[in-house]
Amino acid sequence: MAIIDAKARAQTGCAVVGIYENGDLGIAGRHLDKQLAGLITGLQGSGDFAAKLADSLMLPLPAGSSASRLLLVGLGTRAAFGRKQYRKALLSSAQALAKTGADDAVIYLAMEPVPDLDMQYRARIVAEVFSSQAYKIPDLKTSPKPKARRLANINVAAADARALKAAAEGLRMGAAIGSGVAFARDLANLPPNVCTPTYMGNRALQLAKEFPSIKSKVLDESGIKALKMGAFLAVTQGSVEPPRLIVCEYRGTRKNTAPICLIGKGITFDSGGISLKDPPAMDEMKFDMSGGAAVLGAVRAIAAMKLPIHVVAIVAAAENMPSGAAVKPADIVTTMSGQTVEILNTDAEGRLVLCDAITYSRRYKPAAVVDVATLTGACIVALGNHVSGLMSNTPALAQELETAGLRADDRAWRLPIGEEYVDQLKSNFADIANVGGREGGACTAASFLGKFAKDLQWAHLDVAGTAWLSGAQKGSTGRPVPLLVDFLIHRAKAS
Repeated sequence: MAIIDAKARAQTGCAVVGIYENGDLGIAGRHLDKQLAGLITGLQGSGDFAAKLADSLMLPLPAGSSASRLLLVGLGTRAAFGRKQYRKALLSSAQALAKTGADDAVIYLAMEPVPDLDMQYRARIVAEVFSSQAYKIPDLKTSPKPKARRLANINVAAADARALKAAAEGLRMGAAIGSGVAFARDLANLPPNVCTPTYMGNRALQLAKEFPSIKSKVLDESGIKALKMGAFLAVTQGSVEPPRLIVCEYRGTRKNTAPICLIGKGITFDSGGISLKDPPAMDEMKFDMSGGAAVLGAVRAIAAMKLPIHVVAIVAAAENMPSGAAVKPADIVTTMSGQTVEILNTDAEGRLVLCDAITYSRRYKPAAVVDVATLTGACIVALGNHVSGLMSNTPALAQELETAGLRADDRAWRLPIGEEYVDQLKSNFADIANVGGREGGACTAASFLGKFAKDLQWAHLDVAGTAWLSGAQKGSTGRPVPLLVDFLIHRAKAS
């Protein structure tokens, strides 16, 4: 992706201009309307383009114009135009451009002011939206695939040199975030017989080859046993696929700073184990490693943008399968921390791999720990498929993540944890049980993890409702990579 100055009138395949309702052409609209001898004003005056939010109209332009095509995109009313409306207008633009033969385009929408978004953010969102629209699922279909035409260059117009510099930085960051989201989506969309714990580990090692700032290591089952991760090993013992503990350390600064640890649940297929899930939609349990994919995607994104920060991503990767060797309800395991857990439901396996990964993160003396997991159906009941659950023992960290989610349009909503929920996890036979009944299931799951995060600045993101889509649009969303990266960007600025 590249940028140009709006005044340069560079030749392009398509000029994309946002227009407000009620005859309000906006900054770029007025600029181009003069060049086009009042064409845009005429269209609005005749009622041919009402400029309702996300409406679009593609027009061919005469030879000699600075663009071969003009794409008008509705911005709605100026009073209601904000971050969400801006993103919707960009998505409409990307979808309309995908249907054309344009090789490149100049996006003038970023010239319009958006409350709370400077030029860098506006350009960054351009890159994120167009990257997402260009994403293709890595399918294994044998039928010939039509050769899709893709835009080779997306340019962002800016009014002056200062805005141009900000747009360049925004596009660079947005493209990096887009690459991290695509990385996470690719991993999650692959079938579970391809994306195994071993495969995830190999992809982490490839990241280290791609970026000198990343060092990766992958521990096999013997290495995990040496760490005495009894909860992690209990989950994997029913599968023939060996587990992997994946560690990707990114150093973007020479300062000897305490890292941010991102911990991801990497259950590459979750049958539920002996507590077998119902067959409908069980195929979607290949997405149960989305937390692990997200933290690796976030590391890829910050490495691509060379963010000055120290981050360690830890993924506990395993399959949860039923077999004669599988862990059973009522089994008691000893975690890496030394605490014992009575496993009452083998389908509550994510918290078992994560509790040992949280304990493992302590060796890095982290400044903060954020775990990401498709952890509970209860979170979907509470928040639906729009907002991730956020729980934390550190109010300031929770606020950072919540604010990052708002900025990145990847929202999280804070839910409670505490001793009341821990009380639901009492066991007659072990230090703690792995489930605590139906009531407050997302909160009891997070409170379980909180028992292993004492004295850490820790937060938990439950992305069970947001990590993938079901139905006709089935596939990974790549969330919460945008939230995590925005959080890390602002942590880096503050350091």
